[in-house]
Amino acid sequence: MKRVASIIQLRPEKAQEYLELHADVWPSVEQRLRDSNITNYSIFLRDGVLFSYYEYVGDDFDADMAALSADESTRAWWQLTDPCQQPLPTAGPGERWVEATEVYRLREQP
Repeated sequence: MKRVASIIQLRPEKAQEYLELHADVWPSVEQRLRDSNITNYSIFLRDGVLFSYYEYVGDDFDADMAALSADESTRAWWQLTDPCQQPLPTAGPGERWVEATEVYRLREQP
């Protein structure tokens, strides 16, 4: 399993729109996430920063992410959500959500 956490800023003037969109995510978008082997996906908000977390349980991350990016419904969803977001100043060219580095994980007891 691959654990992925990433962050992006929420544009203050678009915050309400973003929250309303995510109160009723399209079923086709959610299904594409599942079909791309993404589980336990959540987005959190604090002080204008969005934090996402998901677990990837597939065998070919690059292929699954390519399928997600090619999906028409997902691309239409992103046309609505992308204008609500603003990449962090440290994001690279063309980069939107930037991955966070894991610094600690609670270990399972032996």
